[in-house]
Amino acid sequence: MAAVERYAALLAEAGVERGLIGPREVPRLWDRHLLNSAVLSEWVPPGVEVCDIGSGAGLPGLVLALARPDVRVTLVEPLLRRTVFLEEVVAELELAGQVEVVRARAEEVHGRRTFDVVTSRAVAPLERLLGWSMPLVAPSGALLAMKGSSVAEEVERTRAELAVWRCAEPEIGRLGESVLEEATWVLRVAWGDPASVSWPPQRAGAAKAGRSGAGGKRARRQSRRSGPR
Repeated sequence: MAAVERYAALLAEAGVERGLIGPREVPRLWDRHLLNSAVLSEWVPPGVEVCDIGSGAGLPGLVLALARPDVRVTLVEPLLRRTVFLEEVVAELELAGQVEVVRARAEEVHGRRTFDVVTSRAVAPLERLLGWSMPLVAPSGALLAMKGSSVAEEVERTRAELAVWRCAEPEIGRLGESVLEEATWVLRVAWGDPASVSWPPQRAGAAKAGRSGAGGKRARRQSRRSGPR
C-alpha cells in the first residue's frame, strides 16, 4: 500500500508539473485512475508477461505491477518526457526487477517480442488498436483494452477488422462495480486459432489480397504467352 500511495503522490506532483496528469484529475486520482486501473488485474492470469502500450504516466501498467507482484510488466511509450517519468517512478518504487520501460511506438516492437497480455487505456479506437496490439499478443495471449461504456457498439463497428485479424469473439466485462463510483469496462480480444499465429501475422484480408495478386501475375504471364507473336 505504501508503494501505491507514493506513486499517487508522484502523479499528483511531478505528473501534474510535467503535464502527464491534469490538475483537475488530482482530487479524483484514486477512483478515476488508480483503482480504475487496479481492477483490470482481475482479468490478468497469474505469472504472465504484460505489455502496456501507450503507457503515458503508467496507467494501467504500473498499477498492475503494484497490484500483482507475480507479473512482469513492459511499459511501451514513445514520448521522452513520459519515459523519463516512468523510469524515475520505477526506480523510486524499486520495481526494476519487475518493470521495464521501453521508449518506442508499439509498431517498433512488432516482430521482436510477444506477450501473454497486452494492455491499453484509452489509447485509440479499436480498429487502430488491433493493428498496434495483436502483433504483440502471444498465440495463447490476449489484448485487454480499457474502454468506455460504448465498447459494445465499438466492437460491432469493428467486426470487419476483427475478422481480418482472425480474432476470436471479443469478451466485454464490467469491473469494480462494488468499489468504484463508475465501473471499468474492459475488452478482451484473443486469437481465433492460436496454432496459426505467426510473424508477420497472417491477416485474412492480406492473405486474400496476396492470393489475388499472385493470380493476377499468373494471368498476365499467360496472357503474354498466348498473345500475338
